[in-house]
Formats: sequence, C-alpha cells, structure tokens
Amino acid sequence: MFKVDLHTHSSASPDGGITPDQYRRVLDTNTLDAVAITDHNTIDLALGLHNELGDRIIVGEEIMTDRGEIIGLYLSKLVPAGLSPQDTVKQIKDQGGLVYIPHPFETYRKGLGPQSLDEIIDYVDIMEVCNGRAFMQNRSSQTVVWARFNNKVGAASSDAHGLRGLGTTYNDLADMPTRDNLVALLDMAVLRTGRPSVRALLYPKYHRLRKRVGR
Repeated sequence: MFKVDLHTHSSASPDGGITPDQYRRVLDTNTLDAVAITDHNTIDLALGLHNELGDRIIVGEEIMTDRGEIIGLYLSKLVPAGLSPQDTVKQIKDQGGLVYIPHPFETYRKGLGPQSLDEIIDYVDIMEVCNGRAFMQNRSSQTVVWARFNNKVGAASSDAHGLRGLGTTYNDLADMPTRDNLVALLDMAVLRTGRPSVRALLYPKYHRLRKRVGR
C-alpha cells in the first residue's frame, strides 16, 4: 500500500511551515509515499520540489475563490485567486488538473457551501471527507453523505501546516498516484485518520504570527 496525503501546506503558505527538507525526510523515511503540496494561492515551492523529487510530490494549490476554497491537483500553472468557483474549476480542468474540495460546508475555514458545490458538481473529482485539522467545525458526516449521493470519491488528508501534522491522516492506495489513476485508486482506498496534537492544530496561528513579527 502507498501512503498518500493530498492536502498540506509548506513554508510558502502564509500560515504554513513545512520546509523542503522536512518533505524530503517524510518521503525518505516512508512516513508518506507521496504528498501534495497545496499552498495558498501559490505553486512555486511545489513545482520546485516536484522537479527534484518527481511524482512523489503532487503540485497543488489551495485557491481562494470568491465563495470559498478549492484545491487543484496536478497543476502546471498558477490559478489566480478571487475568481468564481465556476471559473476556478474551469482553469484547473483546462490544464488537466483534478478538482479537490477541502473542508466542505465549513464556514470557519472558508469551505464551499451546498449551493456552490451544486453549481460545480460536474467538475468535482474528489471530496475531502476527513480533514485532519477539523476541530472547530467537523462536517465529515455531511460530506460523506453528499459524496455518496453525488457519486464522488472521498479522501482523508492531514491539512498539515507543520511537520508534526504529517503522517496522521492519509489515504492507503493500491498503487502510486498519478493524474490518471488517482480518482480510481481513491474509490478503493483505505482512509487512515488520526488525531493531531494540539501543537499541530495551532501551527497556522503560530506561523502567521512568526512571519508577521519577522518582517
């Protein structure tokens, strides 16, 4: 089985702190076999590590639309922030990417609501049915129902913003993921969920403060 996390944040995110060396270590020690770097509105660090480490790094972006966040996976070009959900998913698809919906139905962390999801339903590839940082709001049950009703595959991802969040929540896949096989692999995956430490939950606030003070 291959351990794959599809939602993480590097030091390139305003609230992220996972360094390139830490990603290398996680992969080299088999904590994970593949990991998506899904920084907020940037893909530069992900592209650089993908060029170095190959398909073990999935280039992603967590894109802030005008109604909430959408992740594009297997990207080659930046998708600009501030677009509508419809325009965002079209830009993801135009470059051959996959549309992944993070923490749906959450308002605290800017997840897409039911109306927005219904408007882009034909473009959605993967629903995040388990988010490793779901604490203030946990909409996993609602997401599972929506995904099953609409015939969408689910994924479990850490949403890690620091090293200690990696390897806690991920997907066990039968093969290494690619753009072409990921959805099919998730349809048969075992979703591994774990409770993050308090420190892992506080990483975003810590990193935002640290970077603000360091300016």
